[in-house]
Amino acid sequence: QVQLVESGGGVVQAGESLKLSCAASGSIFSRNSMGWYRQAPGKQRELVAGITSTGSTNYADFVKGRFTISRDNAKNMVYLQMSSLKPEDTAVYYCKIWVPGTNYEAWGQGTQVTVSS
Repeated sequence: QVQLVESGGGVVQAGESLKLSCAASGSIFSRNSMGWYRQAPGKQRELVAGITSTGSTNYADFVKGRFTISRDNAKNMVYLQMSSLKPEDTAVYYCKIWVPGTNYEAWGQGTQVTVSS
């Protein structure tokens, strides 16, 4: 099994920055993708950004130019640098790991990000 633990959430004001971290441990397949999702109250969970094992990235349109995803394969870590935060970015942010084409996946417990106006 693989375990994911997120950290770095908190309360910030609009326009400020925040960096989320996610540590993976346990049975980690090398060719995995990792990503960040978020879920706001009353809304469905949505993809924020993803990154493959080779570093290819994809972003949701609503964070392009503001958020940057990165990973450190040696440390089994994935990060989300969030800048120019908006109140609508307020949500619980979840880390996910998966291997495309398989049923291998796991979620973290989530970390709250609150952006005040």
